[in-house]
Amino acid sequence: MKLITAIIQPDRLDHVREALIQADITRITVSRVTGHGRQEDIEIYRGQKIAPNLIPKIRLDIAVNNEFVDITVDTIIDAASHGDGEIGDGKIFITALEECIRIRTKERGGKAI
Repeated sequence: MKLITAIIQPDRLDHVREALIQADITRITVSRVTGHGRQEDIEIYRGQKIAPNLIPKIRLDIAVNNEFVDITVDTIIDAASHGDGEIGDGKIFITALEECIRIRTKERGGKAI
């Protein structure tokens, strides 16, 4: 089991969500977050460097069984990219998921996902 965390631009959320549904990935968690990566603009105001502004982003958390990892990642990459080579399309993190428990039925492991 893996936990796939994707940070994408807000305007790509609908594209990514629809693409995931088409790929039979229907269980996702969406959070609105802020941050900055390489697209930071360091401003200088009155000779002082000002910290870059935090930019609104969307965080997707998707728990999947191992056989769905590549499908999920490829789908997110295809749908989240603006295709213009600009910085800021986002990142995907894949972490091992030790355990998953469905509270209602007490199922554990891959069946709970």
